[in-house]
Amino acid sequence: MSAPTHTRSLPTRPGPAARAGAAEARLHWWALALPALAFGLLLLLLAGSGEAHAESGEASGLLHVTQQFLRAVG
Repeated sequence: MSAPTHTRSLPTRPGPAARAGAAEARLHWWALALPALAFGLLLLLLAGSGEAHAESGEASGLLHVTQQFLRAVG
């Protein structure tokens, strides 16, 4: 003789869009914040590139920091 099995379903509360047949999607906060941050940083890099001093041999601040980092790691 086998024991009876009990299944428990979790209660769900579909929203109005789900009831109408539409799919419901939610984004995490970082799904919007990270692309916005990346766009802002790239925009700053492009805006600061006009002040580059390539003819004088001086490296830009970002290039200088990157070179220091690569020397420290390597």
